[in-house]
Amino acid sequence: MADSAFFCSLTHEGILAVRGSDAGKFLQGQLTCNINYLSDDHAGLGARCMVKGRMQSSFRILPEGNGYLLAMAGELLEAQLADLKKYAVFSKATLADESAAWARFGLQQGDSALQALGLAVPGEAGATVRHEGLIAVTASTDRVELWVPADQAASVAERLAALLPAATLNDWLLGQVRAGIGQVMGPTRELFIPQMINLQAVDGVSFKKGCYTGQEIVARMQYLGKLKRRQYRLALAETAVPEPGAEIFSPTHGSSVGEVVIAASSGNAVELLAVLSADAVADDNLHLGSLEGPRLTLLDLPYELDRDREIQR
Repeated sequence: MADSAFFCSLTHEGILAVRGSDAGKFLQGQLTCNINYLSDDHAGLGARCMVKGRMQSSFRILPEGNGYLLAMAGELLEAQLADLKKYAVFSKATLADESAAWARFGLQQGDSALQALGLAVPGEAGATVRHEGLIAVTASTDRVELWVPADQAASVAERLAALLPAATLNDWLLGQVRAGIGQVMGPTRELFIPQMINLQAVDGVSFKKGCYTGQEIVARMQYLGKLKRRQYRLALAETAVPEPGAEIFSPTHGSSVGEVVIAASSGNAVELLAVLSADAVADDNLHLGSLEGPRLTLLDLPYELDRDREIQR
């Protein structure tokens, strides 16, 4: 199913809404992404960092109505909402959990289904199209997120089921792993800085936007630092899918050298993204869970890290 057309419900994420006349100004001072780059035609990725630069959440963000919607791992939403509210008290911005107001579906190779719903097919990653309340955003090649108002969810789900095979969330997450798009989950909250999950390589960090919470650490790492740990894609010849935050070990180093970001089953094996020490990757002796755990094999990512290109954003 992972390489064919399907749809599934994106039940693992919730929606944090920021609305009001100061919504954009408020978020510009809180998030890694540049709010000015967002429009009805373009959504983006981003993160909210603590002062020390480590991410409390990462998300898809898009403009909607009188504000912005952020789709993030559901287990992060309550804590992220509470933290942001502390900074919003002097802004004309209101924050709320709007998870119940939206249903979201992942579509792979679903162009014909989008067209049947009256939507044009969005183009490159982040491209967004809208029709009668529906919002479609390209997540990566052949993968689209469909955002549906709750009052249309049942009818849209029924139409999708008539047009595409249903799949599990695992199949969607496998596509995310293969696209190299890392994500903060509950167990990895405040563990990684943005560059550790290559967020700057998928347009989730702006280095020209000015100050935001954690910006000094993030910018210093990009311009002056040498990133010793970053995200890699790997394969595991096992069927059990490791949880985010599961440790990866190197017998060569005799210690833990990284953590799983996200993982998904690919039949009789597992593919995953993990933040790892570059030295340990070079030694090519990586094991899941312990020094004697199952061996991991390095796979390619679909993009190159390019500091000069990244800092132009």
